[in-house]
Amino acid sequence: MMGTAFGVIFGKIMCKATGGKVNPLIGSAGVSAVPMAARVSQKVGQEENPSNFLLMHAMGPNVAGVVGSAVAAGVLISILK
Repeated sequence: MMGTAFGVIFGKIMCKATGGKVNPLIGSAGVSAVPMAARVSQKVGQEENPSNFLLMHAMGPNVAGVVGSAVAAGVLISILK
């Protein structure tokens, strides 16, 4: 829940920093729930604006969340070993 909330907050910051070029919904897909989080971002985005196609853009942070989780787990295992 915290990952999704902070992702949306960071997405809003990026939206303001880029002058509206980044959709804040992309931030909600940064958790490692592949591909459900990306599909939820796509569905919510299309409910707001039917011309939104966010699925492939949402898969980037979605996969990055998986890779980040794996790296964090590897670091934690190496420290506790």
